[in-house]
Amino acid sequence: MSADDLAVVLFDGDCAFCNGTVRWLLRHERAPRYRLAALQSEAAQPLLAHFGVPAGDLGSVLVIDRGRLYRKTAAVLHLLRELRWPWPLLRVFVVVPRFLRDAAYDYVGARRYRWWGRAESCVVADPALRARVLVSLSSSPTS
Repeated sequence: MSADDLAVVLFDGDCAFCNGTVRWLLRHERAPRYRLAALQSEAAQPLLAHFGVPAGDLGSVLVIDRGRLYRKTAAVLHLLRELRWPWPLLRVFVVVPRFLRDAAYDYVGARRYRWWGRAESCVVADPALRARVLVSLSSSPTS
């Protein structure tokens, strides 16, 4: 399996807000399409390297889909099209210039630990989601 074949959401596994957002995404998606990996995981490292993202860069959710990398609000807007009604309507924010959207994203991101704290456990540790977790690029999700 190559990075170009994947549909993956990479997120800060230590962030309570990030974990909660991923759980929310999974409850509202139309179909289970995306694999999950914490940015801190071994599975994420080759993907980060492939797309030139520095290891340890935890400041943004990343979405990899059909060989493209989406960051920050571009990732959020991309994921909205995968959700059930009425959530895709939020894609209207695509008309807001990206630098403004990303500035708001960075503002919240810089305060996420202070406002929501650290996660007690990562969403990928949830046994019910085990099949969705990206373990490595060369292994099946069942391990």
